[in-house]
Amino acid sequence: MGNRLSKIYTRTGDDGTTGLGDGTRVNKDSARVEAFGTVDELNSALGVLLALPALAAPVAGCLTEVQHQLFDLGGELCIPGHTVIGPEQVAWLERTLDGFNADLPPLKEFILPGGGSAAAACHVARTVARRAERRVWTLARLETVNPHALSYLNRLSDLLFVLARVLARHERGSEVLWRHDRA
Repeated sequence: MGNRLSKIYTRTGDDGTTGLGDGTRVNKDSARVEAFGTVDELNSALGVLLALPALAAPVAGCLTEVQHQLFDLGGELCIPGHTVIGPEQVAWLERTLDGFNADLPPLKEFILPGGGSAAAACHVARTVARRAERRVWTLARLETVNPHALSYLNRLSDLLFVLARVLARHERGSEVLWRHDRA
């Protein structure tokens, strides 16, 4: 395990650089920092969702595991060449998604982000997951990135979409459908 911070500020980043997990320093706006920073933002969005009181227990357990996996992914992205996320985490997301999706009715229309406070927060997390995926793809075009990390983020946004549907039904009994024929 790396160094634990006992002092929160170090002043070493005042020059616009930050330290990676391997000790190298890079610009704070580098593609790598953007990638793991957006994964951290996603983890925080899930923390907001988990703080909501009406969250169903199975969803909360799932999201807590995802938070741990996202912390692992952030660490992986912070250390060039380090790999933590593998096919087993991607498969876990797929099984979990299939389990939550099994009881949902098929979609015939697009749904609007919303459907209650937890569902709306889950949609926000879903969009942050999509941005994190884009940031990691940007990094992958410049440097070697674990392909399982990319698959993980893609499946995670799908899982968050399904969880938002579950939460909307749990909170309000239905989802908000997009009406393309409104006039």
